[in-house]
Amino acid sequence: MARMTAARAAVEILKREGVTDAFGVPGAAINPFYAALKASGGVNHTLARHVEGASHMAEGYTRTHPGNIGACIGTSGPAGTDMITGLYSAIGDSIPILCITGQAPTAVIHKEDFQAVDIASIAKPVTKMAVTVLEAAQVPGVFQQAFHLMRSGRPGPVLIDLPIDVQMTEIEFDPETYEPLPVYRPVASRAQIEKAIGLLNQSERPLIVAGGGVINADAADLLVEFAELTGTPVVPTLMGWGLLPDDHELNAGMVGLQTSHRYGNATFLESDFVLGIGNRWANRHTGKLDVYTAGRKFVHVDVEPTQIGKIFAPDYGIASDAKAALELFVEVAKELKAAGKLPDRSQWAASAQERKATLQRRTHFDDIPIKPQRVYEEMNKAFGPETRYVSTIGLSQIAGAQMLHVYRPRHWINCGQAGPLGWTVPAALGVAKADPEAQVVALSGDYDFQFMIEELAVGAQHKIPYVHVLVNNSYLGLIRQAQRGFDMDFQVKLEFENINSPELGVYGVDHVKVAEGLGCKAIRVTDPNELGAAFEQAKKLAAEHQVPVVVEAILERVTNISMSGTNDISNVVEFEEVATEPGHAPTAVKTLKV
Repeated sequence: MARMTAARAAVEILKREGVTDAFGVPGAAINPFYAALKASGGVNHTLARHVEGASHMAEGYTRTHPGNIGACIGTSGPAGTDMITGLYSAIGDSIPILCITGQAPTAVIHKEDFQAVDIASIAKPVTKMAVTVLEAAQVPGVFQQAFHLMRSGRPGPVLIDLPIDVQMTEIEFDPETYEPLPVYRPVASRAQIEKAIGLLNQSERPLIVAGGGVINADAADLLVEFAELTGTPVVPTLMGWGLLPDDHELNAGMVGLQTSHRYGNATFLESDFVLGIGNRWANRHTGKLDVYTAGRKFVHVDVEPTQIGKIFAPDYGIASDAKAALELFVEVAKELKAAGKLPDRSQWAASAQERKATLQRRTHFDDIPIKPQRVYEEMNKAFGPETRYVSTIGLSQIAGAQMLHVYRPRHWINCGQAGPLGWTVPAALGVAKADPEAQVVALSGDYDFQFMIEELAVGAQHKIPYVHVLVNNSYLGLIRQAQRGFDMDFQVKLEFENINSPELGVYGVDHVKVAEGLGCKAIRVTDPNELGAAFEQAKKLAAEHQVPVVVEAILERVTNISMSGTNDISNVVEFEEVATEPGHAPTAVKTLKV
């Protein structure tokens, strides 16, 4: 038998479980693991500037390709607590990442030793497993179980905490005979699928609501095939956006209080049946449940049995992996179609496309300062269907989801449940690291951008190019808009006169100087007619210098983006004028019908 340190055994398992990249920050208590990482080779490491940044890089990396598992590594104490936000974001969106932390020696963990904290207890609520390994011989089994859990059922993150003495202890381990554990996922039965399709066939105006679970299961093609076989319009959730192209004739648009389309909400409110697959009925998608559920039946398919009925009781529930369920949905639908037993949905599908052609928001404005809608219009022109967009939260993300276009799975990469400010820069780096040939475009408001701006230096150091579109109104825009209901505008202004950059007026932080100081390129735009040229220049600069390139658009200070203030998808307020002629929305997926 081969003898090696427990740390070396852990690294060998990472490689055999398919991990090729890790993101982290070394420190005293994790140095034995880093020594093994260096000695073993085979795992590329990206040095982050902040350990939370490393966790978000791991998230972006995982979300980019099916089967990816991003790993983040940090030392003891605050490194682990810094990564909690990344673990929370990952578990909320069913994203498997592996967090590895160092720990004080086993003999002094509970003696208030330097940077000794019970990270396993802290991380437990936001992971599928969080464990401090106290016996070196258990390390291989714990790592094997970690990968099994991350991939099984509803995917999610795991934290493994390794005391420094455990890492350095020699154990017997033969990496050549190591085998990953089989992955477990529930599988629908034929009878369940037949019942679900029977309910669908009884309806007149059905919809499919397709969530991130379909993307996690790498089942987008099956979802589209099933929709086409049955002629059923599809509503992608925010996490499922890109499952089918935005311009597909069965794409009915997104539904919700914020990241939704006028036509998507209108079509949903006309429906009488909803088949939810791999979705969790998120509150910003549903709004008031009495409005959302009234007059329609629901079937819910989800990989996690306890998810069914958590938000509301469906008429029928199926615990199944989305891919396994959709394989059967396609099989049964093909048989029914061959037998002439599928209803004709063409009139219903055409009505959804009619709404898509008439209920649009205006994007074309020539105002200076720039109105945000124009930024997204120009992004649609500049960045093609192969673009991988990355964003987190705020008015920038909400408006982006309303006005940008996505055509492929994993090309809208968004932390949907947690929405931590600062997520976008490191996540975009993780995405660009996972797909270095892709056009990666991040989208941030100024506050999100400032939260983890130091991670831009990671892109400069490690030559990870991407384009970061920064919409700057020097405001906490979403919170300001929410404060309207409280009749206040309190502690949400970021404005100040920067003594070093007086040309900015009250816009405060000079993001161009900061980005350049971190080794990146940056362009500031104040005229909407210059946005297109700036985006083209940014793409060229990123390719030439192999660094992140920031395009900052100076926006008008206050813009209210369409959303509901009453938690009701039937009452979304259009604060700006809507499109009434084709020139108002020149990049809409359908030319406005007037």
